[in-house]
Amino acid sequence: MNLKPSYLKLYATGELKKRVKSINSILEKCSLCARKCGVNRLKNEEGFCKVGRLSKVSSFNAHFGEEPPISGISGSGTIFFTHCNLQCVYCQNYPISQLGHGEEVSSKNLAGMMLSLQNKKCHNINFVTPTHVIGQILEALEIAIEKGLSIPLVYNSGGYDSVHTLKLLEGIIDIYMPDAKYALDAMAVKHSNAPGYPDINKKALSEMYRQVGDLIMDDDGIAQRGLLVRHLVLPGNISGSKEVLGFIADKISKNTYMSIMAQYHPAYRAYEYPLLSHRISHEEYASVLETADELGLQRGWRQIL
Repeated sequence: MNLKPSYLKLYATGELKKRVKSINSILEKCSLCARKCGVNRLKNEEGFCKVGRLSKVSSFNAHFGEEPPISGISGSGTIFFTHCNLQCVYCQNYPISQLGHGEEVSSKNLAGMMLSLQNKKCHNINFVTPTHVIGQILEALEIAIEKGLSIPLVYNSGGYDSVHTLKLLEGIIDIYMPDAKYALDAMAVKHSNAPGYPDINKKALSEMYRQVGDLIMDDDGIAQRGLLVRHLVLPGNISGSKEVLGFIADKISKNTYMSIMAQYHPAYRAYEYPLLSHRISHEEYASVLETADELGLQRGWRQIL
């Protein structure tokens, strides 16, 4: 099954242009994400995410390390945005997310990156950490469509997303690929400075699923549309995996494609936190996989420690 990206219809009807205006009006008193900083980013004011009017990009390339339906044979066209609306003390991409390594780019240049990745035969455009720059992305998307962009869009976020903003993305984003990081608010606050994360994440996942449903792939196994959820297993059950997976199985769909990740290793400031100062054990990871099986979450990908 080959599905045309839904954003092409919104562009043709003029709806995409209306969505860009709606997003920009939010940027005047920014509430794009769950933090609702209230700064005027159109005047280059910076809130928690440290990004003003222009987005910042660390790199863009064909990426072959994503889940198989995302990377496929020709790679996922990843655009890594600088900064983040989370502050994970163990972030493995901290030079980008926390230290701000990257360059400001115009909407025209961002559109050029999308088209370059399509020209490289990438299966999709994969926006990595897009939550705080979705307005800039949509501005660039308009330009890119005018010049021939026609491959699916992946929204690859930390899961700390505003439902109000997500609703403005309906019919634009083809594949949602959020994290589901924590079950307990105390853990989210302590390790990601993300108050309210569990409830915010549940609402975001529910809205994403409402829009795109279960993951659909073409005859070659390449993702066309749908939801793919990532869950990083943290040592000491910091992530509350049983509760996270239980919500997805009970309230989202047992057919959800889950990427249950075992690659945690201490990075950034993790050594300041005793429970985070070592990798997860085989037993910890095996226990999470057993829970997934018991809940009926059998679609997706698992790793070998």
